[in-house]
Amino acid sequence: MIRFGLCCIFKAQPIKFRTTTAAYLSKRSGREQRDRLSELCLINAENLLKALEFCHRNKIGGFRINSQILPLKTHPDLGYDIRDLPGSDQIIAAFKTCGEYSLKHNIRTTFHPDQFIVLSSPYPDVVQRSIADLQYQAEVAQWVNADVLNIHAGGVYGDKPSAIKRFVHNVETLPDPVRKRLTLENDDRSYSPRDLLPVCADLKIPLVYDVHHHRCLSDDLSIEEATERCLKTWNREPLFHISSPKDGWQASNIRKHHDYIHINDIPRDWLSMDITVEVEAKAKELAIKKLMTDLKTD
Repeated sequence: MIRFGLCCIFKAQPIKFRTTTAAYLSKRSGREQRDRLSELCLINAENLLKALEFCHRNKIGGFRINSQILPLKTHPDLGYDIRDLPGSDQIIAAFKTCGEYSLKHNIRTTFHPDQFIVLSSPYPDVVQRSIADLQYQAEVAQWVNADVLNIHAGGVYGDKPSAIKRFVHNVETLPDPVRKRLTLENDDRSYSPRDLLPVCADLKIPLVYDVHHHRCLSDDLSIEEATERCLKTWNREPLFHISSPKDGWQASNIRKHHDYIHINDIPRDWLSMDITVEVEAKAKELAIKKLMTDLKTD
């Protein structure tokens, strides 16, 4: 049975994840910085539990966790080890409570690190920062029982085969907590499913099929063929993405996401599958509610 996943934040619910800026923190003493970060991390853990409780009440089967759930965790100047913050045991315990709740109520949690995570980069410092961020999110993923760290392949840099080769090499160096959760997603500008399926087979990592991206950047695979090929890369419940173009499929720019999902944009064969489909729509929980209602009346 298909289950829908909510991505990171809410549109109408008063559940908010907190962050801060490096500019703000840099004006504070070291103790004040740690106190503030500790406060924000605990608030975010508590609000993550509220988010999971909302999902359970509303039959939403998945939740993508914000990449900044621990604010500025890997910042070059202000980054920190969670155990160096005051009350770190309480923070970790609060996240582990989220993991226990998600397991009890069968709510799948995932991460989708920010676009600056680029393992295909020719610049070693970019790769180093990317790996540090993946390690941080894998640590939180262990606490909350998340099984996906989903990334894009990155740029082409004028030479796609070389970029893919770098990507493969860097994935092979990742520590196990990252590697066993890592997934790869086709994008709307550089890498189609056809480009990435051999990479996923090579590395034995799943491919998160984004059908909107595939419609933007097509290849010789039909949606049905890409769906079937991507399903075979998974050794656990497959994860796919759905979104609709903001101004329709005839617009000059079809990449921008709509507030809601047009029911015709969901491949019909998905509806009978045991998969998670994260809904990438700007109306967030309102979009999922409308989509679930539309599917019942279709």
